[in-house]
Order: sequence, then structure tokens, then C-alpha cells
Amino acid sequence: GPSDASKLGEYLESVRDIEPRIQRAEEQVSRELPAFDQPAGVPATFAEHARLMFDLQVLAYQSDLTRVITFMVGREFSSRTYPEVDAPGGHHPLSHEGSDASQAQLIRINIHHAEQFAYYLERLRATPDGDGSLLDHVLLYYGAGMSSGNHQPWNLPMVLAGGGAGQLTGGRHIRYAGDTDGASAYSSAEGGTPLANLHLTVLEKLGMRMDAIHDSTGRLDL
Repeated sequence: GPSDASKLGEYLESVRDIEPRIQRAEEQVSRELPAFDQPAGVPATFAEHARLMFDLQVLAYQSDLTRVITFMVGREFSSRTYPEVDAPGGHHPLSHEGSDASQAQLIRINIHHAEQFAYYLERLRATPDGDGSLLDHVLLYYGAGMSSGNHQPWNLPMVLAGGGAGQLTGGRHIRYAGDTDGASAYSSAEGGTPLANLHLTVLEKLGMRMDAIHDSTGRLDL
């Protein structure tokens, strides 16, 4: 019908948009570069690379090639610099430096990463799917396993985005019980809410009922 034809047209248009971007990335191998090893076909900037990968994910969802995607925005121990946002220090080393200047760079990097995730959300929001958009029908989990460069897995700022096909109520900032300030990086925080509680809750919303995961103590109200 007309809606299927429109959906197919939007999909093909997205494919046509991504193809030349991949070709441009591949053509970079012909440029004169300093004498160091560089993977062929990697886009010049982090934002361009991340957005290309996010666009491919949108296509994968749109064409129902997959329903589960994991994507690492920045790998552990990365010393990548971000001169485009005035952050010339290496990402991982900056996380261990306590100076105001280093922390300011780290904040700019984190914001830059979050802006790429926001781009992904907008692409999903703009892509029709059934009676809504792709964003209405997915559940995205964005965050990290450490809250500071001291390797502390406490007070983690996690983002759940998307409607989850009606399983998630958005537009909220929730702080769960348990003040973990001062907890050792190598010991459990008394009274804290385990991250595993979030994992358990998300799995249940995806139709996978489990009694517990790791150190979970219950389910969260999402």
C-alpha cells in the first residue's frame, strides 16, 4: 500500500545517503598522510565516524535486519584526542588527572559523545515505524561502567531512551536510594542500588523474566 511504498522510499533514500559517505571514507587512503599506520576507510573525525555508524544502525532497525545492537562509543584505555572540541589531552589519561583544566577537557569530550547519541535519537525519531517512529519502539541504554577515573562503579549516570513499544515512560530524571560517597572502588557500597537491578528490569521489559542477575536486589520502577 501507500504506507509501505513510502517506507521503502525512505529506506532507499537513507541507503543512497550513506553509500557516498562510506565511499568518501574509503577514498581517504589515497591522501598523503604522515608515516604512521592508519586503518583504511576510517572517517576523519570522531563525530563523522560515530554518525555514520549510528546511521547504519538506523538502517538495520528500519529493514529489520536485527533487533539488538551493541555499540562502544569509546573504548577503554583510549588515548584519543579531540581537538575539534578543544580537548588535546588523551581521553583515558584525562580521566585520571584531577586538575581543573584536565577535568574541563574531559567534560567537553563527554558532551561531544552525548551529542552524537542525541543525533542517533533524532534519526530514530524521524524514522516512521508502524504506528509511530523507531524511537517509540526501541529501548536504548547509554552509559558507562565507571563514574570517575578512580575506577568507582558507583553513582553511574545511565540513560534509558525510547518508548520500548510502550514499556518505558520517558522525560524523567530518577535518583535511586543509596548515598555511595566515599565507598571504596574495590568494595560494595552499603545501601546502594545495584546496577544489576536496572539490567534485571530492562530484561523483564523485553520479555525475559529472571529471578535475579548477579547482585541484584529487586526491580526498579521505570
